[in-house]
Amino acid sequence: MLEKRVKRELDLLIERYPVLVTQSERISEAYQVLERCYTGGGKLLIAGNGGSAADAEHIVGELMKGFRLPRKLNADFCDRLLASDGGLGLGRELADHLQGALLAIALDGHPALSTAYSNDCAPLLCFAQQVNGYGRAGDVFLGISTSGNSKNVLYAATVARARGMQVLALTGAKDSALKKLSDVTIQAPDTETYRIQELHLPIYHCLCLMLEQHFFGQD
Repeated sequence: MLEKRVKRELDLLIERYPVLVTQSERISEAYQVLERCYTGGGKLLIAGNGGSAADAEHIVGELMKGFRLPRKLNADFCDRLLASDGGLGLGRELADHLQGALLAIALDGHPALSTAYSNDCAPLLCFAQQVNGYGRAGDVFLGISTSGNSKNVLYAATVARARGMQVLALTGAKDSALKKLSDVTIQAPDTETYRIQELHLPIYHCLCLMLEQHFFGQD
């Protein structure tokens, strides 16, 4: 069962976007996968193409710093920052401005690696290579594909499964190959690419808000 403050974020999403009511259970399931991952010290790897690549970067931005809450550092770490600045006075600035983070990596954002691997090896396996390198059992891979059939995302999901990771998917309404590889698939109820993407944003914003409430919120 979801915590009250976490469930509130999902309820607000459905209130604002009633069309997503059919995906409410899937969103809850995806959240629980991510909560377990982060509680266990894992990380989230995200891949997509085009607009979905932008969405992957957007998600990282919401998880790796404060989204709506300040995410203040705990007092013990602040003390360690103050003791680690070699007398240069850097610790106070760090303690005042650093924020708690939920580790997430967008796999589109490494051009030197991606271009080298594409040139030397196999272009469609760029995401898969990064999952192979970064991924560990207990981590989560999120594949974003409006069609659910993007080959480079499918390759990455396959590696994630082999690595003992759980796989989440954000797709459109049509069933897809990515759904077959995923533990939880959230299907935006549309078939037009731009409209699917318009629904993906509030879905992943909601997931980020739910995670922030759990790890950094107060009752």
